Amino acid sequence: MTDDIVASVVRQWQAVNPELDTGPMELIGRINRCAALLQQAEDAPLRSAGLTRAEFDLLGAVRRTDRELTPGELARETFSSGAAVTKRLRALQERGLVDRRGDERDRRVAHVRLTEDGRALVDRLLPEQLAYERAVLSGLDERSRSELSAGLSELLVQLEGRLGGARR
Repeated sequence: MTDDIVASVVRQWQAVNPELDTGPMELIGRINRCAALLQQAEDAPLRSAGLTRAEFDLLGAVRRTDRELTPGELARETFSSGAAVTKRLRALQERGLVDRRGDERDRRVAHVRLTEDGRALVDRLLPEQLAYERAVLSGLDERSRSELSAGLSELLVQLEGRLGGARR
């Protein structure tokens, strides 16, 4: 098996400081590198539809919950800042993919829902995006994907418990 970039970095650190425990770097470095490469790929189906991953995540959150959500709820669902959600919602509304309506009891609150075009776009793109992601992961067999998913899930639960960010 060929060494990855993280293995090279670890060897360099061990040559400089052999006493250094590079175990955490080996795991976190690989997770970060994988995340960076996946982000660079820019999700071809989404890009072809003129959407960013963050915009699609907002649309997907409204679609999968199948109800109107407030911008605050969308921020929690997508692990985004309120300002980022507001900016993305504005762009999605200009494209006719979401509607916002004010709350009858509290004018400060908005409720976001998908338009028919937004719903149709999500329903068309999700299978394409999943096929794209399946192709990205095609170098791993089913057992490897399952083990990796289970390990990452365990890590995520631990991190959410200790570092916050768990969805409520």
